[in-house]
Amino acid sequence: MAPSAAQRIVIENCAIATVDAGDTEYASGHLVLAGNRIESVGAGKAPEGLENVVRRIDASGHLATPGLVNTHHHFYQWITRGLATDHNLFDWLVALYPTWARIDEQMTYAAAQGSLAMMARGGVTTAMDHHYVYPHGSGDLSGSIIRAAAGMGVRFTLARGSMDRSEKDGGLPPDFAVETLEDALAATEETVKQHHDASFDAMTQVAVAPCSPFSVSTELMREGAELARRLGVRLHTHGSETVEEEKFCHELFGMGPTDYFESTGWLGEDVWMAHCVHMTDSDIAAFARTKTGVAHCPSSNARLAAGIARVPDMLQAGVPVGLGVDGTASNESGELHTELRNALLINRLGAHREAALNARQALRLGTHGGARVLGRAGQIGSLEPGKLADLVLWKMDTLAHASIVDPVTALVFGAAAPVTASFVNGRQIVENGRLLTVDEDAVAATTRAEAQRLARIAAQA
Repeated sequence: MAPSAAQRIVIENCAIATVDAGDTEYASGHLVLAGNRIESVGAGKAPEGLENVVRRIDASGHLATPGLVNTHHHFYQWITRGLATDHNLFDWLVALYPTWARIDEQMTYAAAQGSLAMMARGGVTTAMDHHYVYPHGSGDLSGSIIRAAAGMGVRFTLARGSMDRSEKDGGLPPDFAVETLEDALAATEETVKQHHDASFDAMTQVAVAPCSPFSVSTELMREGAELARRLGVRLHTHGSETVEEEKFCHELFGMGPTDYFESTGWLGEDVWMAHCVHMTDSDIAAFARTKTGVAHCPSSNARLAAGIARVPDMLQAGVPVGLGVDGTASNESGELHTELRNALLINRLGAHREAALNARQALRLGTHGGARVLGRAGQIGSLEPGKLADLVLWKMDTLAHASIVDPVTALVFGAAAPVTASFVNGRQIVENGRLLTVDEDAVAATTRAEAQRLARIAAQA
């Protein structure tokens, strides 16, 4: 808990969805932030006689929720949005890898700023980036991404990715865009040792994240898992995203993706997979048994025509599930709060129809579910005393939402709600829909320039 001498921020008169274990909600309640922790949350006004109160916020007309937690993204894709818009996954990758293979440190930093800014201004307080493209001589790409996240003020997990299966080995990326097995493992270990913070209130963590079965050797998968567990960090990769991937795994390994992952040590409560669209009953049972997590990316899955993930079945089985934006070359909006609505709507097109997900389940996916997937449910993902002060105030009294009585329903089913305030670690980073930590217009200009530079380089190549 925060010390009694900590400076306090008092937030009152708002509806509150705590997303705690009992889904506790208050029609009109208060939150007290003390330093970087939530000190109290409850109905009515804040307790009298609080010391060191530096700010009082009258949040009438607002809904307070935990900050949104993004569990899968590729920041560098911010500067290749709007390309290959009518492709499935494999064709899309083949079309874009030659361009992605030309990124450098300056481009990567700008793209990370753009991706982070779009998410943060829409209520994301914890972001992650699965970066796996490390062209030779491109500079300190991991460091540039971490600097961008620190400057934005968001909590961050870098999933340090890698690829060692190129075109000459039957993979999809160009030969010069991959690392050797030895280089990938060494660079990943160095990134963990240099940047991973295991403390309760860590702002930066690192995971081990070989890209996917069709761009990574079995040796890199197996040794990557061993490395992560030796270093005590989490593991992340893509899994069961498309029917083409499933066919690839059967042809190359003689088994489906989930069995392949289990054979290489890639199931466990320290693992989370992106997408998991094509999962059999036995696959879901294996994930539930091992508590392997899933990053559900509904917009990207639809954009690439990958299919509808069986999220209701996963949740019923006990699989940890969070939400992901995915890279903005397959989800050009780059926002997570719209994924609350898309997850609910797309899953209702599946077998469970109107019973697939409800508004509160969707909100849980984007908050506590994401925190659980990232291994941080004890610190973030719900509004409870002792947890870190990561929260969002959504303005619900405008034309877009005012006539919807239930604020959680309004948030999920309605238009994207304005963010009046977003706090990370007790520090406000958004005010009235604008970022306080960076100049949005400058970021927009820089990302546009870097996208144009990358396009010129790729065209010349």
